[in-house]
Parts: sequence; structure tokens; C-alpha cells
Amino acid sequence: MIFPPHCKCVGYAGNKPVGDRVYFLSRYLIHELSKGYEILEVEPEDGPGLMREIRSVACIAGPDEVFLYPEPVVLHNRGDLIQKALESPKRCTIFTGIDEHMIFICDPDPASLLMVHIYDVTPPRPHLAGTLEILEKTGLFGELEIRFCYHVNDIRETKADAYPCKAGGFSRTIDSDKLMGDEQVAGCMTARQVLKDCYGHDFPLIDICPANAVREEPFIARCCRAERSGVQTINGKKGVVVHWGSSPKQITDALYALINEWRNG
Repeated sequence: MIFPPHCKCVGYAGNKPVGDRVYFLSRYLIHELSKGYEILEVEPEDGPGLMREIRSVACIAGPDEVFLYPEPVVLHNRGDLIQKALESPKRCTIFTGIDEHMIFICDPDPASLLMVHIYDVTPPRPHLAGTLEILEKTGLFGELEIRFCYHVNDIRETKADAYPCKAGGFSRTIDSDKLMGDEQVAGCMTARQVLKDCYGHDFPLIDICPANAVREEPFIARCCRAERSGVQTINGKKGVVVHWGSSPKQITDALYALINEWRNG
């Protein structure tokens, strides 16, 4: 796979106002032809000045192999661009950013994208999954070259007699209703402790903790126990746990810490 590390390495070659010279940072050129585009790899000469003579040039792909993606994209969202290039009809895809800069991918490799598994629950809104979905679209995780697989458990499917709280829109919850003592409750370790404190005995509990549901790695999961936060191994799988109410910054930091340890630890 050829995917330049930054759009500053890619030049656009249409007209030649200063002849056969290129910007000193250029390593690739998107060359416009009458029948499309070709992708060139160039090596500028050493020396002073911003515009340099070309030491060597090689064609990576011709017009028949190049597809111009039709819509502007976030160029920093590298994972998204790799995914789009994998769906392209040709081996090389040119992308134009919302700021008109350009970049390309040739021979995209699906193995270059690390799958990160997200574990969360709903209702109410799955805060972790929803936040990651929004942040991913901004390109915030672009340099990580990852993609997400969402495992969002709908706790209504447990068919429990009582649920954690009214915020989920449930008719019977442990925070608002008096229980008889033998109800099946959808909850977690915290719910178990609350019930024990309030009623003096354990209830039949259906575990809905996202962290306990982990089955794939690397993962990021949500949990209401602050002491469980951080990079760790659960059910034999490596990942990171974030607190139930973590901010977007805390979620981002946790994900970066996980990927750094996964690839370099």
C-alpha cells in the first residue's frame, strides 16, 4: 500500500509555470492528463531553495488505474480513507480535502486497519459508542489507522423485572420503585451493592456491564466503577475501560493509550 504520510508530500501537476521543478517537500505528484490522472513518484534534487529540479521520476499508476473520489473528505481521517479506497473501483484513489489539498492511496491493504471493539449498552444513549462515532468523523483518530466494531447491548432484551434507572425510560427501576425481593434485575456490581444495602439480601441479577461482555481485542468498554478504568486484560482480552461519564477528551486519551500499548508495548 502506498499512502503518503501527509498531503504536504503530494503535489498537483497541471500547468508548468516554472518548468520541470517541484516543491522541495514533494515526493509524489498527481499529474493531470487529458484522459485522467497519473500518479508519479519524484525525488527532488538536493540544494537550497523551495523549488528544486527533479532527480528522478517514476510512474506509480496511469489514468486507467486511478479513480478520483467525487466528494470532499477529511484528509486526516486516514482510517476512513483506507476504507473508502478499499471500496474504490480502481487500484489508486485520489481524495480531495475540504481545504482543496489532495492525497491518494494505491493498493489499499485492509490489514493496515486495526479493528477496535467497542462495548456499550443502551438505553439510554450509549455514551461511549456515540461519542466515538462523533469523534471518528472529525478525523481525531485518523493517525491511528483504526476502524470500529460496535457491540452495543440493548438491555431491554434481557426481559428483566426491573432495570437500573428511570433515565432509560423503564417502567420499573431500582432507583424509583420499591421491589418485592425476588425480581430479576438487569444490573451490575454497583446495582448488586445498592440492592444489598437497601434490602439486605441479593437479587437474581442479569449482568449488563459492558466491560464484563468483552469477547474481542483490542477493546474499549464503559463501566460505572472508576477503579476499573485504564488499560487492562478482561476475559483474556486486552483493552481499556473508561468511566461511565468520561468526557470526549478522556475517551480519546484512553483510546490513544491503548493503541500505543497494543502496537508498542
